[in-house]
Amino acid sequence: MNPFGFDIVVVVLVGLVILTVALGVRTIPQGYNYTVERFGRYSRTLGAGLGLIVPYIERVGHKVNVMEQVLDIPSQEAITKDNAGVTIDAAAFFQVLDAAKASYEVSSLSQALVVLTMTNIRTVVGSMDLDELLSHRDEINEKLLRVMDAAASPWGVKVTRIEIRDIQPPHDIAGAMNRQMKAERDRRAAILEAEGLRQAEILKAEGQKQAQILAAEGRKEAALRDAEARERLAQAEAAATAMVSEAISKGDIQGANFLIAERYTDALKSIAGANNSKVVIVPIEAAALAGSVGGIAQLTRAVFGPDGAANAGRTGSVPKTGA
Repeated sequence: MNPFGFDIVVVVLVGLVILTVALGVRTIPQGYNYTVERFGRYSRTLGAGLGLIVPYIERVGHKVNVMEQVLDIPSQEAITKDNAGVTIDAAAFFQVLDAAKASYEVSSLSQALVVLTMTNIRTVVGSMDLDELLSHRDEINEKLLRVMDAAASPWGVKVTRIEIRDIQPPHDIAGAMNRQMKAERDRRAAILEAEGLRQAEILKAEGQKQAQILAAEGRKEAALRDAEARERLAQAEAAATAMVSEAISKGDIQGANFLIAERYTDALKSIAGANNSKVVIVPIEAAALAGSVGGIAQLTRAVFGPDGAANAGRTGSVPKTGA
């Protein structure tokens, strides 16, 4: 036997073994699933990590991304319930849960999801008015998500989110909406300004009311105090008059002289202290005034005693005037 031919056979066998091992070992990255086909028919699914297949009999059919993916939905024209044309731009997020269904239940998964999303967007927009469409985006997203998830479930796909990115009404409608918004804001500003003025007037009136109440209470308190003072003065005068009357009734004329002299001097003091009085002429008899003062002195000695009378004499002396 030729040794050179034997070496060639060994090398060929070793190469065939290495090729067979290489064809039977597959490394699947994280986030992917591989479908395995045996003679063209689906057999099983290989997860992330090291996977083995039977060489020459089995092969990898599809490499499926099982991470969450995003689809850019092209802009499209849609008609609302009130016959207003709008342009809508959206995005869809989905995740493959079953690699076999995503590979063999639908021909082109991404294209099918795009077409399905666009169709359902037109359906949802056609069931809503323009104002409702512009103000209820969350409701639109929820409706689309519910419909899309149910439609894509047979494909082994979970639709996680549907987001409406932009809704553009026609230019004339957009201009009318801007004018309406400006008018509404002007109306709110006018209402707020009027409300502020009303509150200011109310607070001002309340302040004036409180000031008037406090002033009235002050006048009331002053009047009560003045009345109380006048009452006490009247009581004192009445008591003094009663004492003088009692003294006269007992035959003591000095008390009467004291009262007359006091009133007499008070009258002179009032005349002299008047603002319009420049010269005061007193047509009285000095002897009578001296007699009155003398009566006061005698009454003082009777009340305070000799010492008190002496002190009173030192306090104020009365000049003697001849008749």
